[in-house]
Amino acid sequence: MPADLQFSPSDSTSPAFGASVAARSLATAKWCARRGWPVLPLAAGRKTPAANCATCRRDGHSRTQCPCISEGRWCHGFHAATIDQRRINQWWGSHPNFGVGVACGPAGLVVIDIDAHNAQPPSRDRLLPGIPIGEHVDLTGLSTGFHSLAVLAALRDMPSPAEDTTTLRVRTPSGGLHVWYRAGDNRRWQCSSGSSQGRALAWQVDIRAHGGYIIAPGTTTDAGTYTPIGEVRQPALLPSWLAQELQRTGHLPAPSIPAPRPVPPRAQQAVLAAGGGRDCTARLLSAVLAPVAACGHVAEGAGFSDTLNRAAYTLGGLVAAGRLTQDDAERALTETAATARPGQERRSEQIIRSGLAAGLKRPLAHGSRA
Repeated sequence: MPADLQFSPSDSTSPAFGASVAARSLATAKWCARRGWPVLPLAAGRKTPAANCATCRRDGHSRTQCPCISEGRWCHGFHAATIDQRRINQWWGSHPNFGVGVACGPAGLVVIDIDAHNAQPPSRDRLLPGIPIGEHVDLTGLSTGFHSLAVLAALRDMPSPAEDTTTLRVRTPSGGLHVWYRAGDNRRWQCSSGSSQGRALAWQVDIRAHGGYIIAPGTTTDAGTYTPIGEVRQPALLPSWLAQELQRTGHLPAPSIPAPRPVPPRAQQAVLAAGGGRDCTARLLSAVLAPVAACGHVAEGAGFSDTLNRAAYTLGGLVAAGRLTQDDAERALTETAATARPGQERRSEQIIRSGLAAGLKRPLAHGSRA
């Protein structure tokens, strides 16, 4: 193991293992952010996100209506992850013992999280979901995620990701391994747990992608330090055979046209609150919001800003025509945007505000099309 966590030969600011935990955490957070990986604070010595503020901890609190993230607080875990160096200095400067997590989805990462908990394996039909393991296959000694992943790789005549020296690999304090890859095609790979009876790649092998976070290399918890191994400090492209296995095991959202995601219930409630002409207005609202909701199943940045702006402009016209209140329109847009692009509430809020303001200047007459 190298004496230093040298992320690249030219990076003189890479955190060293000899430095204090506080100095290393800030340097690690900055290093990740410079590579476009949004970071979030982890509670000191733990693997979990730093605690929400008192308001956000209240029962019934809604993240989608919460101002904390836009105001620079770390509430709501990976949804608050940022690459803003000023915010990073503020967070880790005021709480130097925070650990560092990386929001995998916005970072474009797929991390294979291999557990090393010696245990009795599950039934053969659950060892590799979707792949029957015949009784003639000797599973003697199989007791960890390293073993189950090796079986999958052997069946595909490929090396195990645990042995992939071309990509960043991080040893966990419990003896497991995080294998970092880049999702180069912008597909929204989903998280999973290797113990799940639903979506899973292999027993004791978790997937960290959209909707999850991974602990940054160099982070120290009460259990120990997450230590890079080998010489490579950058994620390689997700191997095609592994991408095929992830797709086979349900790690991509099922496509649906024209609106993969239904309009959120609160958005529908906005129509009911408007009163009168409910069916017509409900259909129109759904049609306006459907393209925004559909962005939840396509690549980051694939026209989301323009789509949300157009929807806000159209609803602004409905508000100006008296067919919807402004509060109801803002609530419907905010809820739908947060569902499609979690963690981007501040950006969405700016787009919504601008689009509504423009639409309010052009009332949509009854019968006008969005």
